Amino acid sequence: MKIEEITLFTNQIEKQKLFYQEVMDFDLVFNSEEKVTFKTGKSLLSFEYKETVNSAHFAFNIPSNKIDEALLWLQKRVAILPDGENLISNFESWNAKAIYFYDADNNIVEFIARKDLNQNSVEQFSAKEIISISEIAMVTTNISPLYEAISRIKPISIFDGNINRFCALGNHDGLFILIDKTVKTWHPTGEPVHTADFMINGDYNFKYIAGEVLST
Repeated sequence: MKIEEITLFTNQIEKQKLFYQEVMDFDLVFNSEEKVTFKTGKSLLSFEYKETVNSAHFAFNIPSNKIDEALLWLQKRVAILPDGENLISNFESWNAKAIYFYDADNNIVEFIARKDLNQNSVEQFSAKEIISISEIAMVTTNISPLYEAISRIKPISIFDGNINRFCALGNHDGLFILIDKTVKTWHPTGEPVHTADFMINGDYNFKYIAGEVLST
């Protein structure tokens, strides 16, 4: 499941632009007062102005062998969100390891190295080593209608979980992370989950606004 572009919303575009351009060293490819876009491997990450926003969660795939280097690189730039006593989360059932941090909007951002992608790199880790956007969270109070709405656009398989609490749809390249906010909190912080609007382009093209999947 390929994600070509994710557009999130922010009420502080300049602050987000400075974070991703200056702190994270992402390549800025579009810049206006209302929208900024960054090149992130095969994907684009955009932020568009909106007065009222909630914090989101999204993830980037990084090379399968670069999680330790990515941690060192990130520690020079951001505060790592620990998973208990560990700075790297180990998802054995996914054969993957991940690191979490906040951006300027307190979105929970994730770098994840998936062994099953088998995409290794010999280059020193940098922002240019990001492969693509690999996850976007969809927060709701009822997972089943979201699953059905996405499946109507194009059939999609359940990667992990179920419709009762947490359900990941897609594959290692791209995942929709469906979360029931009445029974689950954010990993790894344990803070309450909120429904964040976004737009997606790629194998699936739609808007997620106020908890509903809408055609673009």
